Amino acid sequence: MSTPRRPDVTTVELVGGVEQRELTIRDPDPAWPVAFAEHERRIRDALGPHAVQVEHVGSTSVPGLAAKPIIDVLVTVRDITAEEDYLEPLLAAGYVLRVREPGHRLVRTPALDVHVHVVEVGAQAARDYLVFRDHLRADADDRALYERTKRDLLEREWADMNAYSDAKTDVITAIKARAEARAGTPSQ
Repeated sequence: MSTPRRPDVTTVELVGGVEQRELTIRDPDPAWPVAFAEHERRIRDALGPHAVQVEHVGSTSVPGLAAKPIIDVLVTVRDITAEEDYLEPLLAAGYVLRVREPGHRLVRTPALDVHVHVVEVGAQAARDYLVFRDHLRADADDRALYERTKRDLLEREWADMNAYSDAKTDVITAIKARAEARAGTPSQ
């Protein structure tokens, strides 16, 4: 990993504040990988060599898993503090900044159907996204548990998507621990 150009942000900036959105779960859709491929191309065109890795993550990346119809994209960059290398080009490509926090930026489409998570190469968050995705692709029992959990949580009212996401933490942590054990690496 290279030396950062400047210190990273130290607080969480949620651009636009808390949003209450209708949350729905949809059955797996063959359009999800197609949408990812379109955004992968758009991101790579915008960032060039600054996009070290572009991966489809989140529930829409797992065949057979019902999901919120939001495509999650993981982008790794060499220096999260060098926003001029990636944030400005992503905004110019039509994405909108939603979150700026230590080690992570989130941009999304104006239609709110694609979330692009930007982290540094080697960040634990990047590894976590990929280990969790790959485990759900391979483990039918945990895939079913995760889907059941999401469906059960949608029976409740949520102030915003972050509260819904936070409510999944215990199940995600347990699944991630099994994924790490399967991969032979310690969970963090």
